[in-house]
Amino acid sequence: MASKDEKDRYDGLTGGTDVPVSDERFSLEEILAEYGAGREQRLMEAVEQEARREASPAAPPPEPPARKPAAQKPPVQSPPPKPARQTAAARQAQPAPSPEKQAAPKAGPAQPTPEELLEELRRDLPPSPHPITLEDVVGSTVDAVMEEDAQEPLLRPRRGLFSRRRLVETEELYAPPEPEPEEIPEIDTIGPEPELADAAADYRAEAKRRRRPLLAAALAALLPVVPLVIEAYGYEIQYWSDSVAVQSGVLLACLAVVSILARQVFAKAFRLLARRRCTSELLAVISAVVMAADCVARLLLPDRSAAACYAPVGCFALVFAMWGGARESRGMWDTFRMASTDDEPPYLVTETEKGACKQAGSVPGFYTTALREDTAAIWQTALMPVVLVASIVFAGLSSLGQGRGDDFLLNWSAILGAGTTFALPLCWGMPFSKLAAHFHKAGCAVAGWCGAERISRRRAMILTDGDLFPPGTIQLNGVKVFGEDLSKVYSYAASMTRAADCGLQRLFDGLLRGEGGHYQKVDDFSFYEEGGYSATIRGESVLLGTASFMRKMEVRLPAGINLRTGIFLAMDRQLAAVFAVKYQPSENVDFALRMMRRSRITPILASRDPNITPALLKRKFHKGVKVEFPSLTDRVAYSEAELDRGMPRALLFREGLLPYAEAVVGSRRLCKAVRRATALSVLGSAAGTLLAFYLVFQGAYNLLTPLALLVFLLLWTLPVLILSDWAGRY
Repeated sequence: MASKDEKDRYDGLTGGTDVPVSDERFSLEEILAEYGAGREQRLMEAVEQEARREASPAAPPPEPPARKPAAQKPPVQSPPPKPARQTAAARQAQPAPSPEKQAAPKAGPAQPTPEELLEELRRDLPPSPHPITLEDVVGSTVDAVMEEDAQEPLLRPRRGLFSRRRLVETEELYAPPEPEPEEIPEIDTIGPEPELADAAADYRAEAKRRRRPLLAAALAALLPVVPLVIEAYGYEIQYWSDSVAVQSGVLLACLAVVSILARQVFAKAFRLLARRRCTSELLAVISAVVMAADCVARLLLPDRSAAACYAPVGCFALVFAMWGGARESRGMWDTFRMASTDDEPPYLVTETEKGACKQAGSVPGFYTTALREDTAAIWQTALMPVVLVASIVFAGLSSLGQGRGDDFLLNWSAILGAGTTFALPLCWGMPFSKLAAHFHKAGCAVAGWCGAERISRRRAMILTDGDLFPPGTIQLNGVKVFGEDLSKVYSYAASMTRAADCGLQRLFDGLLRGEGGHYQKVDDFSFYEEGGYSATIRGESVLLGTASFMRKMEVRLPAGINLRTGIFLAMDRQLAAVFAVKYQPSENVDFALRMMRRSRITPILASRDPNITPALLKRKFHKGVKVEFPSLTDRVAYSEAELDRGMPRALLFREGLLPYAEAVVGSRRLCKAVRRATALSVLGSAAGTLLAFYLVFQGAYNLLTPLALLVFLLLWTLPVLILSDWAGRY
């Protein structure tokens, strides 16, 4: 046990009150007992008892600590302990033994003296460079305990099985999931836009300006082809077949005339080059310049091969570039001419996460969307520089690499002419102009490539009640009232359909006007998946919906009533009226649904009318019609999207589903036609470049004649013309 001074000291630190185990102060004996001291602990206890006995001689000597019985072993005599070494100061401070103590005989077993205990302790402890006294050992031990206790409790609460240490989470069992990056929606910026009527006038003037010289340029390009065709059949033309100077002069003159007529192609090519755009127009211009230089080289270089110049190919490349630009201008003219019909169009078509959606009309943003680059221009910007560089490299390999430096311009004109396909300028302008003219007749306008691609990307259309059953197609065949006033029944039914904003609103609005009634305030309005609505009107619980909805709401219905498209009205769970509603299918809607099915456009039914379901559509329209019927929550959300105003990708100027379907289906076919035409044109350009390089490398100019190369390029143009016509047939 601790002495009274130590106890008072610890009580002063703890306040003398009961504290938790983690805050309790401990004596030296308890500390040593807690940490399992063995022989050293017993030695220290004996030293302290001897020190207390010497400090108070009147007190009886304490009992020696109980020792555990040792095992039965033969006694071993240990050598006598050596006297402890002490400093001079320690010897002076040590009290002299009393005469009684010196004269007292030892009774019983010999007890070890403090000096012997200290000596034994020193033998067990590691050697120290300085002598250690009893006061130093006790003081250092107590100070260390107090310092450690000031930092944290000595006895920590046990947190685990047979553990004295607090359980600490050293590592995470699993890494927390990283937050998914939010998809940043693409933001469309609208800059200053001119009036659509002014834009239409500008494109009209541009289309006429480009179309006017087109016929003259085509005749000038055909002029050198006629003698080539005659010579292909084995006939010779006087002053032409045997005269290199005449051939070169005529070809150079035709090329110069076509270049002058196609000056707009030159202007467009250099304008796009300033914007770092390499398109088919630039390749046509470069090929025309190279072929003109080859015509001069044929006259000036005697070592040049006797092969004919490829100037007719360059002339036709410029003509097709003029044609593509004229068709594109015509398509923009038709688009802006239709878009300028009304400053506030009835509807617009924009894209949503689910598909195309028809919303309230708005013009701002249509011009900006229409002027964005098409996919054909993007592909050409990426691939045409490769064709241009490849033509230069191949021309050098086939001429300079074989020691025929005078044939460099000849080989370059052949390879570059084969790589500049006639179909590239027509990939976008031709199908777009055809669709724009068709949209003008259908009463809609699509904002160029960007607008067509956005609204047809999801291959889905959101259809509401008004799209499937426009005004006039929902009729009332009869009304039966059960114990209620007719004006009250009409007022309640019209108020419920108005709150639901469904296709029945126009029908019940006409009935309410005929009775001279007025709308009621609707509270706590709710939609039901079963096909109906519920609300509170003037304190009465009102239900409106189909017969199955009334049965599920525990409203009793007469046994003789069997209406597949009837609307039932109940007040306080009592049937009040039955409306026999008839849905008349429209031919335009049926044609639009068939057209969507052929083009694989999925209609998403966002109806609020409880009667308009996929089963009703199959009964009223073509049986093969397939629609997506989402849940009630999604249907309400999709139908509410019709009230927004997004970026106008297309404008609608007529009512009904047909103009809406024309815009989406036509846009999808336009995008498919442009992509396929561009892919075929790029493939033809690559094939022509490689084939021409192989032939000129072998020197087979008799196979790669200007007429053969011209036919090759015209055959690659034929699929593009077919796709352009296919885009408008749906």
